[in-house]
Amino acid sequence: MQKVNKFLPLSKPTLSEETIEDVVKVLRSGWLATGPMTQRFEEMLTEYFRGRTAMCFTSATAGLQAALMSIGVGEGDEVITTSMTFAATANVIAMLGAKPVFVDIERDTYNIDPNKISNACTSRTKAIMPVHYAGLSVNLDPIYEIAQRKNIRVIEDAAHAIGSGYKGRRIGTFGDIQVFSFHPIKNMTSGEGGCVVSNSKNEQRFLNLQRFHGIDRSIWDRFSKNASCYYDVVYPGSKSNMSDIQSVIGIHQLQEVERLNARRRELADRYREAFAGMSDKISVQGIPAYDFVHSGHLFPICILDESKKDDLMMFLKENSIGSVPYYTPVHLFSYYKDTFGYKEGDLENTEYVGKRIMCIPLYSALENHEQDYIIDTVKKFFI
Repeated sequence: MQKVNKFLPLSKPTLSEETIEDVVKVLRSGWLATGPMTQRFEEMLTEYFRGRTAMCFTSATAGLQAALMSIGVGEGDEVITTSMTFAATANVIAMLGAKPVFVDIERDTYNIDPNKISNACTSRTKAIMPVHYAGLSVNLDPIYEIAQRKNIRVIEDAAHAIGSGYKGRRIGTFGDIQVFSFHPIKNMTSGEGGCVVSNSKNEQRFLNLQRFHGIDRSIWDRFSKNASCYYDVVYPGSKSNMSDIQSVIGIHQLQEVERLNARRRELADRYREAFAGMSDKISVQGIPAYDFVHSGHLFPICILDESKKDDLMMFLKENSIGSVPYYTPVHLFSYYKDTFGYKEGDLENTEYVGKRIMCIPLYSALENHEQDYIIDTVKKFFI
């Protein structure tokens, strides 16, 4: 096994020279805040999502919180979600004084189990927030059926799912509200950032006010040539607007995301094929029965002997390969145990997977020979 001469991280963005040149143009333009590039980026995202309006934020976290606020989630409400996610999914619920109600996952797909959602609903349930884990779309039809029957909303945490598909439709082109992430680890990036996709004009107006101090006109509308600099504050909003520096990166990334995703899926298929004969040692994310398109955001594996997970991660690190335990179940963090009374044993499948799961490198610039080295190193550990 030939060792690589560089560290292979879990992920890294692919940025073209043209992207860098256009960032420099924005820096030289004198207009760095929200402006024409952000407007263009939102227009392109809206087109990508088949005409459903996309609104950019500084992060998907800010977008999730604003989306929850736009549907009226507040003190005493409940939002059903998964514990197999990054803490931000639950944090934004708790920050609004609401309770995250964690529902167990499917052990094979690592996604929320729709069959367990209905029983978790109460008179205080305001929304369901499924997470498309690793880029595999959740089984949405039964979730939307529950939401319609119980008159509650669905906010899809689609941080992993730019380019994912469900039953022939791209995530974000249908449904209620979706929130995407453009963090550098994601399939496309704007440096930092995210967007909220919605069809509701009232909610779009609220999102717009929330992301910039509740001011009724954008900064570009107030400071461009021949515009009036006076404005009104109609809501006590926050500040989470995307800059033109971020947006110009996003513009280039969006043009490339389908190609980058295709490469990620190709690499994921190579991993699956290589690990097919190791089912007694590791398992990979399951293939659901419904039609889907995986974004290829992460490649998670479960180490069946949980006592070996940390040793494997250390072995990979010693051999210049990055890996992370995505994710520690959120309900087992001290805040959620102390505040809401969650405890070990509450979510059998989530905890089973959480003890065993880790992710290995997957990004579009990963070369085949580098991936072969990762595969060989994993196999060497078990030998």
